[in-house]
Amino acid sequence: MSAERKDDHVRLAVKQQHGHSGHNQFDDVSFVHHALAGVDRSGVSLATSFAGIEWQVPLYINAMTGGSEMTGAINRDLAIAARETGVPIATGSVSPYFKNPDTAETFSVMRRENPDGFIMANINATTSVDNARRAIDLVRADALQIHLNTIQETVMPEGDRSFASWGRRIEEIVAAVGVPVVVKEVGFGLSRETVALLEKSGVAVADVGGSGGTNFARIENGRRELADYAFLDGWGQSTPACLLDAGGAGIPLLASGGVRDPLDVVRSLALGAVAAGASGRFLRTVVDDGVEALVAQLTTWLDQIAALMTALGARTPAEMASKDVLVHGALRSFCEDRGVATGRLATRSGSPDTIHRTIGSIR
Repeated sequence: MSAERKDDHVRLAVKQQHGHSGHNQFDDVSFVHHALAGVDRSGVSLATSFAGIEWQVPLYINAMTGGSEMTGAINRDLAIAARETGVPIATGSVSPYFKNPDTAETFSVMRRENPDGFIMANINATTSVDNARRAIDLVRADALQIHLNTIQETVMPEGDRSFASWGRRIEEIVAAVGVPVVVKEVGFGLSRETVALLEKSGVAVADVGGSGGTNFARIENGRRELADYAFLDGWGQSTPACLLDAGGAGIPLLASGGVRDPLDVVRSLALGAVAAGASGRFLRTVVDDGVEALVAQLTTWLDQIAALMTALGARTPAEMASKDVLVHGALRSFCEDRGVATGRLATRSGSPDTIHRTIGSIR
């Protein structure tokens, strides 16, 4: 049943990508254009570092799948693309492996194909400490992702209904494993209150995993005979909303959920993320067009991220957090309701004289 469910997830996730309108709250974020703010491309570095982690690029392939023959083949191709482009990658949830060790190869193939890359193993918040260690060992993981998915579990016909112990289990895992722990949502977002709790638990990084991309409530509802949870389609906060809500958090933030293109990556960096990840876009490419197409897509994304940073005058991903942005529409309304002051974001780079002096010092 688990293998069948994993295959269903892939099929329904790809179907969502084909039918996606393309609009989400990233479109409520725009940059103030300073025509003399650009820098030389040769001086731009995509490297980002956070919580003792160093990545060559501020982009990662987020958790997707594993546990069946079909998904194992997808993981192989994803790992090859990560290897060829230097992009970090996460496995899908390794829960199938705990239930059936015969599925190990569908996950370990990622390390075999990408022996020197940065790989995150992915588990759920009910996983025992021993199994968390097994997940890390399975792919010789550089970090451990723990996903939070209460809404998905609620809609899933065979889903979990006991959530009270999740926080304690995360603390236990953090204390017991020897790699950084990243806690991520699966598409419904992390509020600033949740991020604060994760920080207190010792979590190294929070991946806000907001709405706007693959909708797992819709996927699980599609597996129900009556599809009677359609009213949850709009549940949660978007990725830009989460980044703004948790601005100034004591732990680094990763941005995933609804990231559609390099502009959304750069928007994420400007809103405080140290890197941005995508799943659905890359899954559609590898399923429809193959691994070579995904390598080309990732290469193009990285080139365009660097191009946008050059035009905006950011020599590193961290410098994007000082660029002027405007917040519009429903995202601005969310910020007003949550007491997030967005006006300061439009002028934080300084006066035109300051910009001019900065340009002069660079050149």
